[in-house]
Amino acid sequence: QLQAYGGGLVQAGGFLRLSCHASGFPFDDDAVGWFRQAPGKEREGVSGIGSDGETDYAEAVKGRFTISINGAKDTVYLQMNNLKPDDTAVYYCATVPAGDYNDLLRPYDFDYWGQGTLVTVSS
Repeated sequence: QLQAYGGGLVQAGGFLRLSCHASGFPFDDDAVGWFRQAPGKEREGVSGIGSDGETDYAEAVKGRFTISINGAKDTVYLQMNNLKPDDTAVYYCATVPAGDYNDLLRPYDFDYWGQGTLVTVSS
């Protein structure tokens, strides 16, 4: 089971750290992605980390967001700094086995999803 948490209400310029925890299984051979969906918009990739540690970021968040994984490889974090109102969305994490994806930022490449956590950034 994937659990995403850490969302909340924050003012523009503030920060949040999201966590994606895997209950019962580590991310050893999986890539993990963070995605978001704002009201009326399609789900989009935010950041991803491969099983080999490669990372990728959407242009809109480069330099502000950082993805990382803990030593136990059962929790992936998304540190979000200098948040903007456009970052408001429900954030989801998802996994896919290594080698079964082409793009860390493409939602359709991921096949196991957790529930979302809402991030609201006020201006």
